[in-house]
Amino acid sequence: MSSMKCENPACTQLAKMKCPTCLKMGIDSYFCGQECFKGYWKQHKLLHAMVSGDESSKTGVVNLYPNYVYSGPLRPYPQTPKRNVPENIERPDYADHPEGRSLSEEKMRGNTQIKVLDDDEIEAMRVVGRLARECLDEGAKVCGVGVPTDEIDRAVHEAAIERDCYPSPLNYYNFPKSCCTSVNEVICHGIPDTRKLEDGDICNLDVTVYHHGFHGDLNETFFVGNVKEEHKKLVQVTYEALSKAIEIVKPGERYREIGNVIQKHVTQHGFSVVKSYCGHGIHRLFHTAPNVPHYAKNSAVGVMKPGHTFTIEPMISMGTFRDIQWPDHWTAVTADGKFSAQFEQTLLVTETGCDILTKRLTNDGKPWFMDSK
Repeated sequence: MSSMKCENPACTQLAKMKCPTCLKMGIDSYFCGQECFKGYWKQHKLLHAMVSGDESSKTGVVNLYPNYVYSGPLRPYPQTPKRNVPENIERPDYADHPEGRSLSEEKMRGNTQIKVLDDDEIEAMRVVGRLARECLDEGAKVCGVGVPTDEIDRAVHEAAIERDCYPSPLNYYNFPKSCCTSVNEVICHGIPDTRKLEDGDICNLDVTVYHHGFHGDLNETFFVGNVKEEHKKLVQVTYEALSKAIEIVKPGERYREIGNVIQKHVTQHGFSVVKSYCGHGIHRLFHTAPNVPHYAKNSAVGVMKPGHTFTIEPMISMGTFRDIQWPDHWTAVTADGKFSAQFEQTLLVTETGCDILTKRLTNDGKPWFMDSK
């Protein structure tokens, strides 16, 4: 129990006690002490009701943040306890840190030098990229009407463990789950919870895994049931924007050009590019140089060279590009409550262009919604 963090999201202490009711029900849920247990009781007791089958816990009518003004109709639902990772699986430095801090990343902050990977490191990135893709595909299989996003998290978590991977988001600066599920107006960093996906939703699934010292990162946006044509167009344009950006990746290209390509395509369709979140370098570190903005006229530093590995992950919104954050300190949503979509790949710059390390393994790499085209 000493390695478990207190369930209260406002607390960073290690757990010292277990809820008596959870103990009887066989639920893995822990607190640092009586003060946090009592202070978080109102939210925590929803978990008891959910597990016992109390229908009132499934409606989502309980407002977890009663003083917060939401920009759209989506609401957070209760979360299940953090999932465990077997001790034999290699872990990043933040996995067991009480505050989830990555000291290796923090050491490199402000350093704009982009690492050139050697042959062994490149091979490791190819392996983890393939494994990350497989884990996302497993999560995608369960994404559908009536499925809680927590069930998607379970599928991704188990797929990662089966492949000897640590799910990179888990405990990263105290993120409580193994992947991100961003629904409708959520731009990114949505936390999987007990809300069931509804007909007409769109759901972005963002998966990163850590395998033998390296991270691989990708995401896709999925239709849930019967989606409006305007939302289908948003998803299609977002995928096209990523594809056009990948086309220019080659040695000698400036990283700042990626945003010019993306915004040019997106604005032609009347959509906007979120500016608060960017693509990033990735290898032994989850996030590092280069910084890769997706909007035009940005000031990104760096020129692409063979051996660079990084992500491009444009977040495209139907309305404003501005975002706000829920009180959970993670969930980023559109300021006007309109839908947002995203796609992401991890790329390797080669001598002649680039390889998509997280490329789909079927249909020439096309996304799921182009399978029949």
